[in-house]
Amino acid sequence: MGRFLLLLSCTLVSDYLHPWRGTNAQSSLSPPLLHLNNTVLSEGEEVTAECTAPGEPGSIIFYFYDDAKEILEDRVNSDLSEVKLHFNSVGIHKVYCAYTVLVTPNSFRSDKSNAVTISVRELPIAPVLEIFPDSNIYEGDTIDIMCTIRNLMPGMHGNVHLYLSHGTQLLSSGYTNVNHTMITLAKDSEEFECRLEMGNIVKVDTKKILVTELFSVPTLSMSPSEVFQRDLMTLSCRSDSFASERLHRDELTYSLDSPEIHVIPKSTGVFVSKALDHEFNYTCIAQAKGIRKYSKPLTVIPKVPVSIPRISVVGKAVLGRPFKVLCQSDIGSLPINYTLLKDYEILSTASVKMPFEQALFTVTIHQPDEINKLMCEAKNSPKESPLSKRLDATVVVPLSHPTLTVIPVLPEIAEGDHLFLICGVKGTPPITFKWYREGSNTPIFTTTSDKNNTDYQIQALAKGDSGTYYCEAINHANNVVRSAPVTIEVRLALWKKAVIVGFCLLMVSVLVVVIVLCFRSKRGKREAAAELSVKPSSPKSDDSLTVILTHDTEVNNAAPGKVERVDISVWSERPPVTANDEESSMVSNEPDVEYTEVVHPQPADPSRAPLKKGTETVYSELQNSPHGADDHQGYGSVEYADLNGEQHEMNHYPVEHSNCQDLPVPVD
Repeated sequence: MGRFLLLLSCTLVSDYLHPWRGTNAQSSLSPPLLHLNNTVLSEGEEVTAECTAPGEPGSIIFYFYDDAKEILEDRVNSDLSEVKLHFNSVGIHKVYCAYTVLVTPNSFRSDKSNAVTISVRELPIAPVLEIFPDSNIYEGDTIDIMCTIRNLMPGMHGNVHLYLSHGTQLLSSGYTNVNHTMITLAKDSEEFECRLEMGNIVKVDTKKILVTELFSVPTLSMSPSEVFQRDLMTLSCRSDSFASERLHRDELTYSLDSPEIHVIPKSTGVFVSKALDHEFNYTCIAQAKGIRKYSKPLTVIPKVPVSIPRISVVGKAVLGRPFKVLCQSDIGSLPINYTLLKDYEILSTASVKMPFEQALFTVTIHQPDEINKLMCEAKNSPKESPLSKRLDATVVVPLSHPTLTVIPVLPEIAEGDHLFLICGVKGTPPITFKWYREGSNTPIFTTTSDKNNTDYQIQALAKGDSGTYYCEAINHANNVVRSAPVTIEVRLALWKKAVIVGFCLLMVSVLVVVIVLCFRSKRGKREAAAELSVKPSSPKSDDSLTVILTHDTEVNNAAPGKVERVDISVWSERPPVTANDEESSMVSNEPDVEYTEVVHPQPADPSRAPLKKGTETVYSELQNSPHGADDHQGYGSVEYADLNGEQHEMNHYPVEHSNCQDLPVPVD
């Protein structure tokens, strides 16, 4: 906060002192003034320079220039800057200054000051570099190098330092004299330097020599260009050129810089060795007249023989569909050529040249056992190629022949039974089975089995379980098969049937009892009515007359005789089986014969002939009443008619007793 107030106050003061500053602020600044305490200097001397900004308060940056090149910058909080300037180069220098006033957030630059000319004189002291010999130099020659000072004046010894260097390498250093001796090499053709430093004065003397190469840097080569682990290889070390005027070829010797490697020299510069199991760098050395030169390293990466390949299926092998077979070796240098075989017959080849490539083959088989005939061969050298084992993989057989079996069998399915819906297919497990009920797309049960069939159970069947069912199956071949639908009808339980049958029997029994009771009630009423309807007859006769008729209820062509005082009552309904003994005794055992019983008080007429109607014969039988004469006292004649259980109307004819003919007695 205080700094901000200070800057604000400086700005206000500056605006007060220079109320005319605005867009033309640079022209409103006071021109700077430059003053030097000396204008004639010796090489390395200092000069004091003062630059003034008259009447400019605040923070000011002063700049000093030597022939338009900025050589110094000074920041002060006043209008005066005093600095020391150094001039190392000999000659005339033109010096001036300028300044910048900082007024937050702006800055204002002044014009240039007056220019002051300075003359710098050269000192007679200088470094001297000498090399002996300086020409016709060969590798292995010895040279002497000297670095000294010329025109060294008294009193300068303590302030002078000499440095002798070769390229970037410092060879030696001293005060007034530096010497160095060395054996030259071809690389020594670089520049030599003698450097003199005295205070701010730096002077340099350089020289360059030409060194002729005695022999060239050797090169190391290998044959064959590619070797496998533990294979023999030949290493050759050779210098391509040498200075025959100074060196004989026999003077040049070669060796391998690999002491831990067992090598056998074969000839000059030729060596025989076995390739290692790993990568290794070999270097050869050429030597003559004390000069040793090293070749560039030769990196030998022995190739790895391919291992026995492995053959496998990528994904699933589905019968009748194309699938991928991978042939791969765990180790082996690239490139590797893979060959797919079927019982030693070549099917296809593939070459793997990159680290992440794979040898993939597309195969289609039509029998499951064909997959065991596939093999692959790997080859990356002229040597024998290893062969893989036969492919051992599961062949997925697509599903077929879906069936849905119902236990118990369909006609026997009843409520309360335990139902099994067995779904079976042909194909390769694992298999996912799904059971559906028609009318819904959602399976009622899903399971995965390692067998070709499985079941869905419904316990305690109910009528609501009736319906049409089917099943679906799917395996890794991704083909869905569906069984034929099976319709299941759940019948009533046995105990329910027994209850219904028992109930029906009970109802029939009740109905029979009711009918029997009703029949007996009606029979009693008919007997009572018959007793009331019989009129008294002559007491002279106690016999009964029984007349037997077949099917016809009318008696045509009756006898001219008449029966007096006889009333006939006819019932058309046959008495039930439960009739009394009197009625059952009157029924004949002959089939399809119906009887009519007429009870008369008159005596029977044996001379009466049978009556005829059409082709049928009517028989009349007169019998004594089984109950005796007392049962018919006071009754008239009673006649019964029964025609095969069907009701027929009977015509009553008046019978005159005087014209009645006797009927023959029927033969049993």
